[in-house]
Amino acid sequence: MTEAGGAPMRAMTGLTQLVDVHAHFITEDYTAAAKDFGIEAPDGLPAWPHWSAREHLEVMDRTGIARAILSVSSPGVNFGDDAVAVQIARDVNAAAAEISAANPGRLSFFGALPLPDVGASLDEIRRCFDELGADGIALLSNVHGVYLGDERYKSVWRALDDRGAVVFIHPTAPPHGESVSLGRPYSVVEFIFDEARTVIDMIFAGVLLDYPRIKFVITHSGGALPVIADRASARYTPPKDSGVTLRDQLGQLWFDCAGTPLPTALPTLATVVGEQQLVFGTDYCFVRPDGVAAHVQRIIADDHADWPAIMDRNAIRLLADTAHPVGEYPGS
Repeated sequence: MTEAGGAPMRAMTGLTQLVDVHAHFITEDYTAAAKDFGIEAPDGLPAWPHWSAREHLEVMDRTGIARAILSVSSPGVNFGDDAVAVQIARDVNAAAAEISAANPGRLSFFGALPLPDVGASLDEIRRCFDELGADGIALLSNVHGVYLGDERYKSVWRALDDRGAVVFIHPTAPPHGESVSLGRPYSVVEFIFDEARTVIDMIFAGVLLDYPRIKFVITHSGGALPVIADRASARYTPPKDSGVTLRDQLGQLWFDCAGTPLPTALPTLATVVGEQQLVFGTDYCFVRPDGVAAHVQRIIADDHADWPAIMDRNAIRLLADTAHPVGEYPGS
């Protein structure tokens, strides 16, 4: 495993393992189902990206990533029909489990849920953890306008809290996103704000306080959260006698660095929440191989902090109680 000039990438990072918690996979059946609902490409992009386990592993070897946790990205599994979403979720979770089993120590996964169908989602939580070996659950910031602070999701949070689950929250377009995106891909602006919107909604709804055992992972260095934290804090009233502030709750979240974390977003996030729960992410396969390599190099080269070492240590804690805790992996 080398980079230009022949220097081993892992030696350059000084890591025992680099864990990508924000990596996506796409199957042919999944894209076919999306196209059946008229989704020819996701979220304003020109086309669906290609994914294969072989290419993904090659990218990981090239860039010094020991392990990646796969998830379904936006637009998720609900394309407008709740009943069909149940089957799509089951199919992608089964496919992810097969990929994980075929690539032990390299690829694992966060399961998808067919929200807003709570009953089916509870069934799929049990299946993901008890049968398929998921490391956690991946959710979108909203599903057709239902955000994660919605009261109907209380039983979902209770089930995940009972397991002390890792819950990865990925942004998607807000309702009527086409009317505010001005013809640009949703990932440019809308994702960044929808991630913040759902987290603030969860805090105001009491989700983080009521279900403290869930380890929530927020993507893209928190999106707009670091910038609006003070404004939201000024409008937040802690529950009686709790004394737990909004900033306290932000500090309990985990954050990945996928996207464009440097030079601004990641250091800004660290000033708001500290460095103890920052983890690594790439957004592959929506970010292509050369982009992943450039992303890793920026993280390594930044002189603000030893981000790879920080994220390596944090990933060990994040995944300690999952089906695949961080340990010694091939090539580590």
